Amino acid sequence: MNTPAETPQPAPESRRLDLSTPLKYLKGVGPTRAALFETKGLLTVEDLLADVPFRYEDRSNLKTIAQLAPGEMATVVAEVRSTRLTGFRRRNLGLFEASFTDPSRAVLKAKWFHGEYLAKLLAPGQKTALFGKIEFDNYTGELAMLHPEFELLTADDDNADAALHVGRVVPIYEAISKITTRNLRVLVHRALGQVTRPEDRLPKSIRDRFRLLDRWTAIRDAHFPPADSDLRLLNAFRSPAHLRLIFEEFFWLECGLLIRRGKARAQIGIAFELTDRVREQIKAMLPFKPTGAQKRVLAEIARDMAAPHPMHRLLQGDVGSGKTIVAAEAAVIAIENGYQVAVLAPTEILATQHYFYLKPLLSKLGYVVALLTGSNTGREKSQLKKLLAEGLVHVAVGTHALLEENVEFKNLGLAIIDEQHRFGVMQRLKLAHKGVNADTVVMTATPIPRTLALTVYGDLDVSVIDELPPGRKPVVTKHVTADHIERVYSFLKKQVDSGRQAYVVYPVIEESETQAMKAAEKMHAHLSEEVFPGIPVGLLHGR
Repeated sequence: MNTPAETPQPAPESRRLDLSTPLKYLKGVGPTRAALFETKGLLTVEDLLADVPFRYEDRSNLKTIAQLAPGEMATVVAEVRSTRLTGFRRRNLGLFEASFTDPSRAVLKAKWFHGEYLAKLLAPGQKTALFGKIEFDNYTGELAMLHPEFELLTADDDNADAALHVGRVVPIYEAISKITTRNLRVLVHRALGQVTRPEDRLPKSIRDRFRLLDRWTAIRDAHFPPADSDLRLLNAFRSPAHLRLIFEEFFWLECGLLIRRGKARAQIGIAFELTDRVREQIKAMLPFKPTGAQKRVLAEIARDMAAPHPMHRLLQGDVGSGKTIVAAEAAVIAIENGYQVAVLAPTEILATQHYFYLKPLLSKLGYVVALLTGSNTGREKSQLKKLLAEGLVHVAVGTHALLEENVEFKNLGLAIIDEQHRFGVMQRLKLAHKGVNADTVVMTATPIPRTLALTVYGDLDVSVIDELPPGRKPVVTKHVTADHIERVYSFLKKQVDSGRQAYVVYPVIEESETQAMKAAEKMHAHLSEEVFPGIPVGLLHGR
């Protein structure tokens, strides 16, 4: 159904805005609402238009109450005639009922459980738009809607604004404090009518190649879809408008990464020499014969390290695939060329694990490995920092403590960062800049599809260890819902009884590490006291 609000009409030239106009100058916003928008990071008209709806409702089936039939989804614009709140004491349901009528003089009942709050909103005489499924109430013999979506209409709505909320595919926005989805709908429509159509910065050749909408049409259609839009595509964010906006966001992201990669390649780095001594030291260090994948990945890293510009490489592989041994081989290349190595981990537990793994490997070659974390005493930190600055430590393993301003290396040549998704780009660069354009290897065990890795980590070259060492069996991953948790506990008990060990990762999402630790402690008490009372259960966390 087409409505007067289908296409925003351009405003007179004197009232035109551009995308950079602060939101407070948009009619209906003002300083108070602008402050609320700012809490969500929306400062300009462009910010508002970039905040697309999170879902859509098809309210195009607009009917009078007399035209309604049971079983259909419909939209009705009606006036509240009477209301009633019924308390179900035993179940505390709080049923709120309202009777609506319209010019057809027919009556429609609407019901909401737990609807006590509606008594202050739906007063007799209130004009309301209702959207939902029509039911036949066998008890009263009347038509009814159970838990319909609704929006309050006011006398201030002009015909164009009123047409935004019914009789069409309606955008639903996430409310911002007291700014409701209905308010947002009006403001976005107003902005679309007042903004001067911006230039499309995406080249026409690319738009034509991928059959993309122009930017302005995509913005308009994402907020107010055409009458023939597919609701499923809209709610899956796969409509032509959404695809254009998504493509543009990734396109400019990739352009930025390409520029950054180009600048990195233009920098002068360290051209490490791959001498016979380097090769002999690597062979002497290796505790086992490397896999074909490990050899291939080391060759890629060694080639980058020999080049006269900084290396930026992502090393990806499953747990147990041998990422750390490859990193150790890269460390030997740097040390034999007279440089130091930094190994950065996100937690003290992981940093300590790396330290105990690398120390015996590298110590037998005569290299000094040190651990620097927040748990070191002041005296220990002072001594370690002095040794680093004098070049007497070859490999420094640590946490964020390595990033502190007063941690200086005499000659840092290689930065190795584990679980790199836990660190920001700036932290990665901060560590690398403690040397003179030091080479960087970042490691992750998270399985990232290659295309996604190239997109998200476009400034990094990607190496993948896709082969497990001999004797290691593939990991079997099973998804079990919470209602079958007893089966999981039974499986764990059986494994422990047969002499094996097990661990439970409790990935609680909390506002702070302290809250997460308390939640983990609670789960530890539950497992040790109730689930496995006869089995020693330990607790390990980053605090």
